[in-house]
Amino acid sequence: MCRKMQYQTRVIHDGARLFRTKCATRIQACWRGYIVRKWYKNIRRTIPPKDIKLRKIFFEEKFEEISNRLMRSYDTNIDAFFSEIDDCIAASRNMLQELDKKSVPEISEVEWEKIQIQAVRREIFDCPICIMPLCLTNYIACCPENNSNQCSRQTVLLSCSHVFHHTCLQAFEDFSFGEVHICPLCRSSYQKRILMC
Repeated sequence: MCRKMQYQTRVIHDGARLFRTKCATRIQACWRGYIVRKWYKNIRRTIPPKDIKLRKIFFEEKFEEISNRLMRSYDTNIDAFFSEIDDCIAASRNMLQELDKKSVPEISEVEWEKIQIQAVRREIFDCPICIMPLCLTNYIACCPENNSNQCSRQTVLLSCSHVFHHTCLQAFEDFSFGEVHICPLCRSSYQKRILMC
């Protein structure tokens, strides 16, 4: 055995230095391996491989990933979507009805007479809503049955020349949406006039 001073201490220090070097080398190797693996995975995610089968799998996975991302980004609340569409349609309808209201001029007496003559030529004896007899002013065959009870209801003439009972048309207007009402037969907006029988 060597009898020099600090012999055992020197051996311990040399072993510790070698161990530290070995540990540092392992840490650097792990870190470099992690960086390289991360870089390689990033390349695998972004650059398609050259092999045809692997390339097909790569693009299938990409497409599935994009589809899933799009599906997650969409709001799947269908009821809210439909209610939003209904609100947009109602707003558009109201705007169009306001424009129609502004653009429709008042009908003169002469035009009302022409509309009434056109209604008489149609020879409609029954209200299209309730299918009960109508009563028209200046109409020769007013109330064909000549029953005064059936003719007691007021008759209303529309600007589209269709004729209804006033109460029937009023009920139809109460159940229709929007401020501008449309004719139950021709679906056009109208002005109305009550005819006395």
